[in-house]
Amino acid sequence: MTLSTGRRLALCIAAVALLGACAGKPGPVGNSAVPQPAKTVELDRYLGKWYEMARYEAPFQKGCDGVTADYALREDGKIAVVNSCTRDGKTDSADGKAKIVAGSGNAKLKVSFFGPFYGDYWILDRAEDYSWAIVGEPSGRYLWMLTRQAQPEPAVRALIEARVKELGYDWRLVRVTDQS
Repeated sequence: MTLSTGRRLALCIAAVALLGACAGKPGPVGNSAVPQPAKTVELDRYLGKWYEMARYEAPFQKGCDGVTADYALREDGKIAVVNSCTRDGKTDSADGKAKIVAGSGNAKLKVSFFGPFYGDYWILDRAEDYSWAIVGEPSGRYLWMLTRQAQPEPAVRALIEARVKELGYDWRLVRVTDQS
C-alpha cells in the first residue's frame, strides 16, 4: 500500500507534533495559565545589575554565558536596559529601553531593543530584599532567573528552583548559566 503525498505529509506533521509534546515545551506545565506578577516592584530597588542564574533557552541568547542585565532610570522616565553576555569568547551586548505598564505595580514592563517594537517583561516574583527575581512574559516561552550575585548560594538556587516549579514552569527545560 502506498500513501499519497498529502497523507505522508500529514503523518510527518503528526509525528513531529507528538515528539514535540514528549520533549516538553516552555511555559507553565499542563493547562496552567501563565502566572501574573506576585508582588509590586519598587523601581529604585529593582534598578542596577542583575546576573542571569538560569533561563529557558531563547534563540537570541544561544551560546550566551556570563549574562548580565543592567537597568538605570533615564531622564525621560523610561529605563535604560543593557544586556551583556560572553559568546564565543567575546562580549556581546544589546542596548534597549523599557517603560512601565500603567496599573501593574511596576511589575510589568514593555522592553524594546529594536526601535518601536516592544515585548513584555513581567517580574513574576522577587525576593523581599531584591536579591533575586523571576522574569517571564505572557506566552510562557521566555523565563529568566536573575540574582544580584554572580554565584548565588546553593540555598538561594534551591529557593528559586522551587519557586519556578510552584509557578508551573518545567524546570527540566531550564538552562543554568555559567557566570565564571
